[in-house]
Amino acid sequence: MQDVSHGVKGLWHLALRVTDLNRSQSFYEALFGMRVVWQPDPENVYLSSGQDNLALHQIPLSEIGQYRQGSGQYLDHLGFIVDSPDTVDRLCRDAEQAQATIVKRPARHRDGSYSCYLADPDGNTVQVLYEPNISGAAPG
Repeated sequence: MQDVSHGVKGLWHLALRVTDLNRSQSFYEALFGMRVVWQPDPENVYLSSGQDNLALHQIPLSEIGQYRQGSGQYLDHLGFIVDSPDTVDRLCRDAEQAQATIVKRPARHRDGSYSCYLADPDGNTVQVLYEPNISGAAPG
């Protein structure tokens, strides 16, 4: 198999279409410490943790009905790597206090990882993950 990773740094960018830009921005800032790095216009905002980049794009009013009619989600989930199982537990408690939906409570997985799953304001599933093979190796 050919090594095609030369120059590839990682999957550090994700873009989500959202129904309420301000509400989604507040969710990612409050629970995950993301900060605005660029807001080119009122319909788009780019957030960063310092390493990752999350783009939030406001769904135009004329298209929102199409999104609300669907019951499925094409994106399975996005994840935030954290430094310890205690951080998973803390973020789950913080999310509960912020009245976010808890999709799955914290649990240990067969591979030794530990995580919980939350729903963002648009129902996207967000995994808070301690993964022993990469949590300690993740920069920051």
